[in-house]
Amino acid sequence: MSHKQLAILGTRGIPASHGGFETFAERLALYLTKRGWKVTVYCQGSTGQPATIEDTWRGVHRIIVPAQREGALGTIEFDWASVRNVVIQRPQLVLTLGYNTAVFCTLLRWHGITNLINMDGLEWRRDKWKLHERVWLWLNERIGCWTGNQLIADHPVIAAHLATRVKRRKITMIPYGADAVEDLARSPLDMLGLKETAYGLVIARPEPENSVHEIVTAFSRGRRGAKLVVLGKYDPGAHPYHREVLGAASEEVLFPGAIYDQSVLRALRRHAHFYVHGHRVGGTNPSLVEALGAGNAVIAHDNAINRWVAGPHARFFTTEADCDMHISALLADPATATAMSQQSRQRFESAFRWESVLAQYEALLERHLDRSVRPHADSFADRQKQKPDHAVAMEAPHDTSARALSRGTE
Repeated sequence: MSHKQLAILGTRGIPASHGGFETFAERLALYLTKRGWKVTVYCQGSTGQPATIEDTWRGVHRIIVPAQREGALGTIEFDWASVRNVVIQRPQLVLTLGYNTAVFCTLLRWHGITNLINMDGLEWRRDKWKLHERVWLWLNERIGCWTGNQLIADHPVIAAHLATRVKRRKITMIPYGADAVEDLARSPLDMLGLKETAYGLVIARPEPENSVHEIVTAFSRGRRGAKLVVLGKYDPGAHPYHREVLGAASEEVLFPGAIYDQSVLRALRRHAHFYVHGHRVGGTNPSLVEALGAGNAVIAHDNAINRWVAGPHARFFTTEADCDMHISALLADPATATAMSQQSRQRFESAFRWESVLAQYEALLERHLDRSVRPHADSFADRQKQKPDHAVAMEAPHDTSARALSRGTE
């Protein structure tokens, strides 16, 4: 019996070492591989890599495409090279994570390759982008809506937004997942000076739309007798916003940098007195979901996205004064923080466990396999070689006509 085939595009690759999409790609690839799928993940190679490399990692087929440049331009080139390779490989299904280069997905549509696109958050709304970058992202969101066979939203707010672009039946809502963080020793925290110290936790890129400056300023308004641990890469010499955040911090705010050691990171999450989440844009944020899985009492920026993820028992802020008030209240009332911790775990169990999320993805992929008339079809050109001349004249290319491309809003 042949394998069910899936190619995953849109990430830097696996094993995960960068962000939420890479972690998701790794988890989904391993999950499906164990269940009999043949999964290929396209990975961005290093600059100077002489040629494309294919290998196997934990049963997952990897195609490692060399990058010719660093930065965004290199990622765009990698995405284009990956899409062209997919056209050659012709897997049964493609899952594209993110729409940043959705314009390239028109090639998949043209060749009749079924492509499901996870549409991520409202990237073009982020403050960090320059005008031309916002225009690029906005256009690619529109193109992704048109060219994807199915759109995946990780949050009801994102699904509602996409429904202003396409019909609802083309959208499936599946949230991001995480693992529960069970009881762990505090010993990994000794190196941070947190052996017996109450602390709050912030894990976010230092960008204005993540409200890091407001959170740090709120915490630093007075003496707390506790710490605020802020994870992330800060380069005050190169980024004015980083300087502002560091300048607003009292001596009780710690900036240990970006921590990738999972034993330390999980211990930090598990023993945090509260977690502060300042994200104002995006969809279901991995860091917030992981905070719920660790049983953190959550203080989050007040918007519809965070309210749905964190649930009604979290506390929400819109101003520095609000944030200050919630921090003070939780530090003064450990019983309330404990109750909120239990409610966070209940919210996590109800919606965000990996087992449930990955099962929903497999069910969606299976439905699209079932809809495929010829999942192992050869390319149109190859099929024409097998037909007499009069038959070639009568047949139109399978799903490659202008009419097929116009079905992006189905």
